[in-house]
Amino acid sequence: MKGALEGITVLDLSRVLAGPYCTMILGDLGADVMKVEAPGGSDETRGWGPPFQNGVSAYYLCANRNKRSITVNLKTEEGREIIRTLAKDADVVINNFKTGSMENWDLDYDSLKAINPRLVYCSITGFGETGPYRHLPGYDYIIQGMSGLMSITGNDESGPMKIGVAMVDILTGLYSAISIEAALLERERSGQGQKIDMSLMDTAVSSLANVASNYLISGAIPRRLGNDHPNIVPYSTFRAMDGELIIAVGNNRQFATLCEVMGISEIAADERFHTNEARVNHKLELTGILENRLQIKPANEWMELFSQHNIPCGPIATMDQVFNHPQVLAREMVVEVDHPEAGSVKLVGSPIKLSRTETKIERHPPIAGEHTVEILQQAGYSHVEIEQLKKNNIIQIYQEAYTL
Repeated sequence: MKGALEGITVLDLSRVLAGPYCTMILGDLGADVMKVEAPGGSDETRGWGPPFQNGVSAYYLCANRNKRSITVNLKTEEGREIIRTLAKDADVVINNFKTGSMENWDLDYDSLKAINPRLVYCSITGFGETGPYRHLPGYDYIIQGMSGLMSITGNDESGPMKIGVAMVDILTGLYSAISIEAALLERERSGQGQKIDMSLMDTAVSSLANVASNYLISGAIPRRLGNDHPNIVPYSTFRAMDGELIIAVGNNRQFATLCEVMGISEIAADERFHTNEARVNHKLELTGILENRLQIKPANEWMELFSQHNIPCGPIATMDQVFNHPQVLAREMVVEVDHPEAGSVKLVGSPIKLSRTETKIERHPPIAGEHTVEILQQAGYSHVEIEQLKKNNIIQIYQEAYTL
């Protein structure tokens, strides 16, 4: 069965994480993604590590499967002409160069729209293409700080903390994929492409969700809550006899059941804890009572009891526990792919489960320039033209794939 985006061609001029993560999603869904880098490979993540597997960066492997690779020197007019040629038949172009770079190269939306009016063009920048910060570079870590995310992450003792992964990049990649798919769907009605202006800062601010709404409604600046919830109690990590567990009680019925299972049913009727609003106002008192009671059993015993009574709870798993978890394995969230240099590598599977047009991993994360010849030949370049481009250092060809 063909993928949902089979027949969609994506020209990917992005690097690092937000853009590559977006195009990996599109590739998993069946799109033909052509990853464009400078000769030698200009995606910085190729060198980010350790860890490496046979010289191949684990970071690079996480966001670049289901793509073909072509290396082109965009600093030359001949190289930029290759991009224009490929863009003529592309459905999507995505880049994350600094604002103004694509205009300087005549590879901006207006320039490419002139040769392909159906083109969907996605630009990912730190702050977007309007506003006083539009020319500044953007990095996930900096944006986490500027957007307010760090101000609510951590606790009073830790100080502001960043999220453990580059979550702003990930979310921007997801929003970009959604935007591209929406633009492609709209194109079916209008016949026209359009430009998508994605900003890491916009994405980060939108991810504040209920915390932002709390501030906008109340005017109160939220403090760092650690693992607590600003609106629900008990909804946090709690220490049992041998370690921590998560308890996430969302309503009064669940709270009454929790108290009954823990052998402190009288607490549910206490006016300090009878409603969620009351529990929020008396959080420290309730937390002390719960943690004192939790000390009588190991965490796993409590979680088994809670689960039997449909009380939301769970462990704080380490990576080895996650990737050996029977549910994770059953859902094929760990996959193995053969790579010509790294050997057999394990990758995180796709969370997208479609009943007919299932996601597939059909290509390993490519070596820089691995498909240069293949892509240029498909675009109509002759043997002589490709050889001349190689001779002039406009392109670089991965030698094991050099089949002219």
